[in-house]
Amino acid sequence: MNEQIDIWLVGNTGLRNPNRIQEGFKVFAGSPFVGNLHGKDNEIGFMNYLNEKGIIQNEDGKDESGSHARKWRLMFAKNGFIYPQLKKKEGAQEELGIPDDITPFGRSFLKADTYPAVQECYLRAMSVEQESMPDGIHHFSPLRWILAIMLELERRTGTSELSRIEFSLWGHTTNPTYDLNEVVNNILDLRKRRAAAPSKRKFDKKEVVERAKNYDKKADNFFQYSDMNMRYLRISGVLQRKGRGLIIVPTKHVLAEKLAKTTASTEPIMEQYKLLCNGAPLPTDNVEVAKSLLDDLIKQMKERHIAFDISDLPLTTPAEINIARQRLENILAQTDEIQYANDQCNQWQEIADYMSLLIKGGGKLVYDEDNAIEVPKDETPAYLEWTLWRAALAIDHMINKPYEVRGFKLDSDFMPVSAAGGGKGDLYCEFDDFTILTEVTMSTSSRQEAMEGEPVRRHVSDAVLKYEKPVYGMFIAVKIDTNTAETFRHGIWYAKGDMKQRLDIVPLTLEQFQKYFVAMFESKQAKPEHLRDLILECETKRDILDAPDWKQHINTIVAERAHEVRTGIKRTVAAAPIVPPGAMVRHVAFGVGQVVGLMASFPGYQAKTMDLPYLRGLPDEVSMEPDGKTLHHERFGEGSVYAYIIVFNQWITPMSYPSSFSDHSLFIE
Repeated sequence: MNEQIDIWLVGNTGLRNPNRIQEGFKVFAGSPFVGNLHGKDNEIGFMNYLNEKGIIQNEDGKDESGSHARKWRLMFAKNGFIYPQLKKKEGAQEELGIPDDITPFGRSFLKADTYPAVQECYLRAMSVEQESMPDGIHHFSPLRWILAIMLELERRTGTSELSRIEFSLWGHTTNPTYDLNEVVNNILDLRKRRAAAPSKRKFDKKEVVERAKNYDKKADNFFQYSDMNMRYLRISGVLQRKGRGLIIVPTKHVLAEKLAKTTASTEPIMEQYKLLCNGAPLPTDNVEVAKSLLDDLIKQMKERHIAFDISDLPLTTPAEINIARQRLENILAQTDEIQYANDQCNQWQEIADYMSLLIKGGGKLVYDEDNAIEVPKDETPAYLEWTLWRAALAIDHMINKPYEVRGFKLDSDFMPVSAAGGGKGDLYCEFDDFTILTEVTMSTSSRQEAMEGEPVRRHVSDAVLKYEKPVYGMFIAVKIDTNTAETFRHGIWYAKGDMKQRLDIVPLTLEQFQKYFVAMFESKQAKPEHLRDLILECETKRDILDAPDWKQHINTIVAERAHEVRTGIKRTVAAAPIVPPGAMVRHVAFGVGQVVGLMASFPGYQAKTMDLPYLRGLPDEVSMEPDGKTLHHERFGEGSVYAYIIVFNQWITPMSYPSSFSDHSLFIE
């Protein structure tokens, strides 16, 4: 095989994540650029429109040519969502449709409101044979060709697995003009020689150099294009991740076999475009194939002892059978997600590594030639939610299901599709005795408070009303803006009916959370109670410190508690705790009560002693030192707390401070 190599592209290197296409297409569908996406002015206009809507980040106007718009237009057309602009040799434009106008298939794509529905749209698009063959006449489907290779590999080896290096050198560099058996022979030869190589990295480099002798572009493209191509192929739902390579999804094996024809299409490209733009048929549109796929899925679920019931569903038409199959696939996906969740405690180091990448704003960490993790720079918000979700699963002991914790979508590899939508919190972790609501953001600027201050407090407030147990909020960002800290320091929210709530929300940097997370796992002390106790201790001085000092206090507490958890050496805690406003307390004899006021002595005050309200906080003219005892009055100078006024069930009484707390007769709840 010494002929010139060409690498086919299923996607576009400027739009590496196909999961972003639908959100961009929805913006396009509501724009004035429908039917008007060609020409420099329209391209620049649409690019600016995408930027305004937050779909892309054209930082500082770096792209002034509209290239972003051309990349999006290419992917809209390649998947049949808009009519492509035809070349003269391809046929008459009026026979197909107005260039850049939304196609019937594009309308269907807009209505796809579940991830499986989105996957099916991509599967229909990728099944169309529109990729040019070397002869310039015939066309093929890269997806069908790759499936053919993988099925032949499975026939010979027992597994359809195709590694990254194998895909890079013999997957997207070949097409149906190649002999299938010879391609698989080359893959197996590569596999055998690589297994015997002492250094996989050196071996891979050498193989790329050798294969690139027949390639007239940069050798880097072998890997760069393969990562992007595999990501697009996986969104079809027929393939999933295996290490850094691919494997056929077990429940889609029958479908893969039906799709895996290797001959090129002899039909004119115009007919393929018509098929593409109207929604290409799939084997599952046939009753027998749909039933065969359903039967195979039922067999797999029974073998895995997974309970299901589809007795209420009719199974007459392909559509009805596919609805039943989708129900079972959803049950199977939830079962697999529970198994994935159970394994996260063993993946804590990788989770911590993802945090490190997020702290840096994205990037890649290569463990070895076959294992690597990556956070794409333009997908950091989705990866932040996903990473904190995995962290919560690793800590474990939640009573709600893993798919009930998150608000974002996952693909079949449990990787994030996109960040959660608005309207609810990011992560709801419910435990036996309390709930922790985690909110995250990649925002670090002064806009952080404006974007997050209101929704985070509202979400925590809603959770307080929903759960009949304490609710604690964690706000996690790469950097905490001081104004955000100030908002959560007060934590005040008025719920329906002007019910005033004082919310427990602690802002943590991702680095602080990572430090505590790693400490828990290194010491085998990963417990949700440790997180709750961290939140409670970080809150102790929120009422007596301003925002900058409170942030520093939180950092100190995180460091001290991480050291304590890691070493098991208990810290020396002050004999008398700091008492926050409105604190709930428990007396050994009187039971539960609440702090409503305090008694203070001011030498500069004529009466020497003064009663002050302390249910919501101190009056504006009085401030408290970080020691929790020393006061400053604007008129009467320095003073000190000597008692707290507490309301118990039957009476109101002052309790001396610090003695009542030091002798352990009184405890803060």
